[in-house]
Amino acid sequence: MGIGPVEYMVVGFPGNKFNGEIAPELAKLIDSGIIRVLDLLFIGKNEDGEVLSFEFDQLDELEQFKDLEGEVGGILSEEDVAYAAAALEPGSSAALLVWEDRWAQPFVEAMRESGGVLLEGARIPYELVEAAMAAAGIEA
Repeated sequence: MGIGPVEYMVVGFPGNKFNGEIAPELAKLIDSGIIRVLDLLFIGKNEDGEVLSFEFDQLDELEQFKDLEGEVGGILSEEDVAYAAAALEPGSSAALLVWEDRWAQPFVEAMRESGGVLLEGARIPYELVEAAMAAAGIEA
């Protein structure tokens, strides 16, 4: 069986206001087989603009992520950290997450088996979808 679509996300936490509430929800997605986490990294930018990166097992504040199932690590590079850090204000942090959409794996395999190739794909930001649905009179 091949790999399903892989996505990434950079979630910023202005002012380092990170409380870890995403860990249980991420665990539910993993435990249900919807996704497989391929990499998870946390970065921070101190007040002087210095960038630091951490695996979830390096800081006590990230303890709630230690029980996540998956093959976490090795996908994200220093270039990925630099890219995400460029968007951070000093005194802020971010989580970088790379995951496989396991729910879509059978569809993707069927597409490949039928000779199809993905020409383009993107995640549409919530704010754009919300505005388009409101303009079309569709309740979110």
